[in-house]
Amino acid sequence: MTLPPFTIALAQYPIEALADWPAYEAKLSRWVAQAAQGGAALAVFPEYGAMELASLDPASMGDLAGSLGFVAGLAARVDALHARLAQAHGLYVLAASLPVQRADGAAYVNYVNRARLFAPSGAMAHQDKAVMTRFEAERWGISAGADGLALFDTALGRIGIAICYDSEFPLIARAFAEAGAHLLLAPSCTDSAHGYWRVRIGCQARALEGQFYVAQSPTVGDAPWSPAVDENRGAAGLFAPPDRHAGQGWAMPADGVVALGEMDAAQWLFAQVEPARVEALRADGGVLNTRDWARQPGAAPLPPVRVVALA
Repeated sequence: MTLPPFTIALAQYPIEALADWPAYEAKLSRWVAQAAQGGAALAVFPEYGAMELASLDPASMGDLAGSLGFVAGLAARVDALHARLAQAHGLYVLAASLPVQRADGAAYVNYVNRARLFAPSGAMAHQDKAVMTRFEAERWGISAGADGLALFDTALGRIGIAICYDSEFPLIARAFAEAGAHLLLAPSCTDSAHGYWRVRIGCQARALEGQFYVAQSPTVGDAPWSPAVDENRGAAGLFAPPDRHAGQGWAMPADGVVALGEMDAAQWLFAQVEPARVEALRADGGVLNTRDWARQPGAAPLPPVRVVALA
């Protein structure tokens, strides 16, 4: 079956202090409604966007451990809201990632960084970040999830998630490519232009290697009250392999940039994803990176990927 094109909406999501829960609900509802009004079938929010919820608790908002614990305690309520919005607007929504308490109750490392993908039915599946940054590992007490990698089989095609730093590691994306991913989502949270470009360069490299689309969605804006997400730089982007189809005469953009947002602006970036082009390039592109991966010296065994139906 040939998968049809669809519109993706990528948030450049501003971190803001919120007066109360209704203010958060109104903000998120407004953002999802705008994505739906723009024709999006999939709306993507960034890494750690949910950390703005720490502003609801003045007692802990200035404390890193307190902020993590408070936001983690709201996870079920946050997810219920996203499920309702996905159902109400009939679209897939990747919720902004948030800390979730580890089930094993480890004494020091207490949380995973979890992204949740909601279907139009309200069904949810999740992907935990696999590789932590120094800040997460050394100061936040965040560790890798125990569930490994999951590829979501959706009505839009097969979708993988590589949260921020994960996009800088080729074998994660390669595992998704070998499992048949059409699109890799890279929600990000970076506090400098250097961090933004590391993730963006990673995303473009992964698009080249895997011959699929990679979509980046960042946090933006300053939140000096937050020890977790005080500075946020970035631009949303949809990236593709810079290649042309040998037999049909069409090409992806020569620089691999399908769409790019305005740096540091709060906005949705809308773009078109064509899953059929991913399959066509893998079969008959000008180059065949996906097929030729195993030919490189030292090609490593890949982590396993669970395929999860999400409709």
